[in-house]
Amino acid sequence: MKVSDVVEALGLQVAAGEAQLSREVLGGYCGDLLSDVMARAKPKDVWITIQGHQNIVAVAVLTEISGVIVCGNVEPEKDTLDRADREGIPILRTSMTAFGVAGRLAALL
Repeated sequence: MKVSDVVEALGLQVAAGEAQLSREVLGGYCGDLLSDVMARAKPKDVWITIQGHQNIVAVAVLTEISGVIVCGNVEPEKDTLDRADREGIPILRTSMTAFGVAGRLAALL
């Protein structure tokens, strides 16, 4: 499955990293504690969070995840979106809760 497939299936808004929607998705990780995500997320996961600051891009690059889904209608900071575009990290938005996204993503995978 590709990030673009997740976007379509979950009705997500692409906020940044549109050029990288062809990245492969093999799993998902849900969490807001950055050190936990760095320790446990796997390459090619999609990260589900409510964080919208620049550090999510750094963690995404470090863990080699395929994209970040920002939940709960959180608006990522402009600097976050600019950095995500530079680093090639898809940032996706939704009004759904992290719980709702995780359940739907699990069913897709």
